[in-house]
Amino acid sequence: MCANYRPSTRDQLQQHFGVAPPDSEYQAEAFPASMAPLIRLPRADAVAGDRACALGMFGMVPHWADLKLARQTYNARTETVAGKPTFRHAYKHRQFCIVPVASFYEPSYESGKAERYEIAGADGEPLGIAGLWEARPADKDGLALLSFSMLTINADGHPLMQHFHKPGDEKRMLVILHPDQYDAWLTCEAQDAARFFERYPAERLVAHPAPRTGSRSGRGAQQETLPEL
Repeated sequence: MCANYRPSTRDQLQQHFGVAPPDSEYQAEAFPASMAPLIRLPRADAVAGDRACALGMFGMVPHWADLKLARQTYNARTETVAGKPTFRHAYKHRQFCIVPVASFYEPSYESGKAERYEIAGADGEPLGIAGLWEARPADKDGLALLSFSMLTINADGHPLMQHFHKPGDEKRMLVILHPDQYDAWLTCEAQDAARFFERYPAERLVAHPAPRTGSRSGRGAQQETLPEL
């Protein structure tokens, strides 16, 4: 699970992902219900190579749900995503996106207490996380909403990611795409999506302790307890 990450910078969006940054600013760290960038096809008939960046809420909120749901739907399990009410519409309709990430945070309990770690690409480049997006129509106030979730897979036995989350819990990790998979993921059919659900090589990631300072202390560990719907 990932409840806290650093979105890619505006420069990284342009240079690594080949998209124009969103018009509005966004926070340096994202938590469930934060607004952060995502990359998707600009239109339904777009072809491979077409990408557009927009701001969306971290945590999927279908049209029928309260916005508070975002605090529980920031991750989607690949094993069940096609059938879960929150995600199945987006999955069936190929609403695939890339979540551009500079680094992400996970808790380790190997010292006996929760210790926050930052995980990033070993080469210093940002990471593209496979995700789903949903569009919520404008409400009575005229405000539409784009929202998204990150996909996760089992990480039991993964050389790096098995060291995170509470003892006894199933180990999970984000579906991290290789750069040469970006366009294929955005344009794939729903029945073909599972071929992207692979563990990212441990040697391509680095992790180090990153204690939190300031008023948000402890929030990451708290968010870990929220379920994936």
